[in-house]
Amino acid sequence: MTRPPVETRIRTSYREAIRAAIFEAMLEDERVFLMGEDVGRYGGCYAVSKGLLAEFGPERIRDTPLSESAFVGAGIGAAIVGMRPIVEIMTVNFSLLALDQIVNNAATLLHMSGGQISVPLVIRMATGAGRQVAAQHSHSLEGWYAHIPGLKVLAPATLEDARGMLGTALRDPNPVLIFEHVLLYNMEGEIAADAGAVEIGKAAIRRPGRDVTLIAYGGTLHKTLLAAEILAKEGIDAEVVDLRTLRPLDTATLLESIGRTHHAVVVDEGWRSGSLSAEVAARLAEEGFWSLDAPIGRVCSVEVPIPYPRHLEEAALPQPARIVAAAQAVMRR
Repeated sequence: MTRPPVETRIRTSYREAIRAAIFEAMLEDERVFLMGEDVGRYGGCYAVSKGLLAEFGPERIRDTPLSESAFVGAGIGAAIVGMRPIVEIMTVNFSLLALDQIVNNAATLLHMSGGQISVPLVIRMATGAGRQVAAQHSHSLEGWYAHIPGLKVLAPATLEDARGMLGTALRDPNPVLIFEHVLLYNMEGEIAADAGAVEIGKAAIRRPGRDVTLIAYGGTLHKTLLAAEILAKEGIDAEVVDLRTLRPLDTATLLESIGRTHHAVVVDEGWRSGSLSAEVAARLAEEGFWSLDAPIGRVCSVEVPIPYPRHLEEAALPQPARIVAAAQAVMRR
């Protein structure tokens, strides 16, 4: 009897997985190039592009001026004429300086041109808090972009998704935004040596359970998995769902999960008012009301600009203890 081949696995980090994805994409397709602030000689604000300038040269690893509107606009123009640009924005807060380009141009041109103009643009940006860099560098605004028709919005939370989402995004004929949580860059683990492109548009069950569904994404996923372990010691078996794609939302997987558990808590590092968690909760209430045995719980950031002091920053963000408390509340424990 022939044994199946043993999968070769390698140790890597979230940062290195993204770098490998960029490297592979640039080798495979000469139309792919990377542009942004400090991506070249400095190697990227989070060292994601370190070494790529020496490998591919300044034509394909392009340092830009400190003008998000200008270089995102240049990326849109390059995409329209057939290139496959990867635009890096240093932090989601700075993406606000390019809102006109992203929302009024990249997201709308296909529709406004009657299907004649595609914008195959990928924009990567760091999001989230936890590094004590204060309010102008720490917010989670991906829910804002998930509001916009014409965009796909991704939030890789695992090494496999960090490695694989970029390749899939580059093959999309329309703009894709990838949000990389700052606390994940140093995360290490093992992935398959031949790991490559992954499916986008589907949520993933990261931990099966029968009592309560905990819905998370990006930087909140690992806190939520930790909360699930704590709950298990108290006799509550939590299922953890990773949204992965924020637009379009995979509502079907969420409904299937609450159909099993009959309870739900949504964890979102964005603010509660008008948040992505509000959209998820509304969809569950609209389409899965009769599956629920209790109101939907939500755990979000406190509604203040993210503070600089460590203890206040931690208090403002969703933490495992708050997720555990929310799950206990919906279970009436």
